[in-house]
Amino acid sequence: MRIHSLQHEPFEGLGNIEVWAKNKGHNVTSTLLFNNEELPDTSEFDWLVIMGGSMNIYEEDKFPWLKEEKNFIAKAIESKKILLGVCLGSQLIADVLGGKVSKNQYKEIGWFPVSLTREARDSSIFSSLPATFNAFHWHGDTFKIPPGAARIAQSEGCANQAFESGRAIGLQFHLEYSKKSIDLMFRNCSDELVDGKYIQTPDEIISKIANVHEMNKTLNLILDNMEREFGAPH
Repeated sequence: MRIHSLQHEPFEGLGNIEVWAKNKGHNVTSTLLFNNEELPDTSEFDWLVIMGGSMNIYEEDKFPWLKEEKNFIAKAIESKKILLGVCLGSQLIADVLGGKVSKNQYKEIGWFPVSLTREARDSSIFSSLPATFNAFHWHGDTFKIPPGAARIAQSEGCANQAFESGRAIGLQFHLEYSKKSIDLMFRNCSDELVDGKYIQTPDEIISKIANVHEMNKTLNLILDNMEREFGAPH
């Protein structure tokens, strides 16, 4: 299978999604939007993975490529591609599908449990996951569930944590992060680590770094399910 990623920041790559893809023998390519790289033709990939970023989806004046990216995502959905959006990526997919993106009441940064909804139990992608699992969070915005999509997950600090719409999945939280990914976030976004109800200190976050192993298992389960349900390897 040909997997293509859209990357918004030098420090927010595929993480353990790339490890999974390479272990499965999939071909992985990427567009570095922050370098103004050109987007591919939709015929060149089977699965589009849209990563996170510190910008907001409505900052098109500051990041002009956002408008083109949204059009590209819409085209990928119309072309029946598999889509997975993480954090900013999930918000971009939600926006394209008609789900408004806005500031969440709280910023969430750190390790917080995510719980599946009743709708998740009817999903072939999510029904095999634990009812509650640990995830890593680093976001201030949230999405409304797009029309016709299933609301899949929630957390105490954010009502809409995941959705499923056809072959498109949006995850507000991070399962793909490795220890290196979290170190990169500390180096590049530490100014966001202020006092907040759902903002953990670096020490708190590092003390629970072993959660990465459990998180990786949850990620692999979702990716395995998407691979099985949405497409066979080329």
